[in-house]
Amino acid sequence: MGKQIQVDWGETKQKTTEKKEIKLYFIAFVLAHSRYKYMEWQDRPFTTKDAIRCHENAFRSFGGRTEEIVYDQDHLITVSENAGDLILTSEFQAYVKDRKFRVHLCRKADPESKGMIENVVKYIKGNFADSRVFKDIESWNMSALQWLDRTGNKNVHNTTKKRPVEVFLVEKQHLQPVSPILSLESNREVIIPRNVNKDNTIRFKSNRYSVPLGTYGTLPNNQVYLEVKQSTLIIRKQPDGEVLAEHKMSNEKGKLIKNRSHTRDRSKGIEELKQSVISSFEKQEEAMKYVNEICQIYNRYRRDQLSILLSVIKSEPQWISQALQKCMDENLYSANDFRDVVNYLKKSSTNSVMDIKKNTVVPTSNMKLKVTTRSLSTYTSILGGRTQ
Repeated sequence: MGKQIQVDWGETKQKTTEKKEIKLYFIAFVLAHSRYKYMEWQDRPFTTKDAIRCHENAFRSFGGRTEEIVYDQDHLITVSENAGDLILTSEFQAYVKDRKFRVHLCRKADPESKGMIENVVKYIKGNFADSRVFKDIESWNMSALQWLDRTGNKNVHNTTKKRPVEVFLVEKQHLQPVSPILSLESNREVIIPRNVNKDNTIRFKSNRYSVPLGTYGTLPNNQVYLEVKQSTLIIRKQPDGEVLAEHKMSNEKGKLIKNRSHTRDRSKGIEELKQSVISSFEKQEEAMKYVNEICQIYNRYRRDQLSILLSVIKSEPQWISQALQKCMDENLYSANDFRDVVNYLKKSSTNSVMDIKKNTVVPTSNMKLKVTTRSLSTYTSILGGRTQ
């Protein structure tokens, strides 16, 4: 009791409520003595940070850790195995050092060393995940924990002939205690990706948090990145990018935490930006066609495209009409192409002026020359004559 946990990863394909198919990924833990299990799911592949976070969650669920943890040769935790010497990734090596557990890495195709966890992975796939419909990752993980309480840890185990939950009550007393301090440190810099729902909210810990109206449909893959700092949830466009929203985290369940300013329609701002760009051109009808085409091609990046156009218009207004005509003639429907064309026209004009100045010869008749006047004796002396 309390000697070993086995860990492994798995993946499944599930039908969604929208009648599509999605690939899901999970990590599973099992206490070798009691067969008591824990699992956690993601809608994206695991990273080393994800694995560390899930270890912490598993330790909290078990109420401690074992002396040893058994793994397959997984790229998330190991770089290689050199004649039996493990070479762990630097990130996971630091984690093992902090948590002070022993790592046992199985050889490839060695079911005897980790047969328990392989059976657990198959059990999860064939029992929990089979025929289940995916709605969102939060509710999926909640269902997974409920299934463990109801079935996975409650049903009599085929090998031990005992209920894992009953044996676990005894084994739990033999686990090494885990302090919560490292858990906070481990999660402090974890960036959590989340999909934006159609109602411009994201789900986190069984609650919904608002993002500005119009966010859905304007970001790549409708994905944002969450960071937790103390009791504040920070939502960004990119892991280290612009902050979209900040919310005080709720300890309740099933709540909608909404910022009133998020109800402002951001699409109106885009329309205003579009009109600012179009009104800057003399031929506004052509400009409208050009801008609308760009917005259609770069639908999710409309604001960025329009901002680039407006920046070029403000800095180089004398070239925008020529650039518009050339871009339409050459089918260059991109703000970056428009900027490049403006720079090309500006550079070409500068070079032409330089060439004209270099090749221009000023007639001597137009030149004002100052002639020095000398006396007649000066010229006589030069010629060797005399002055009469």
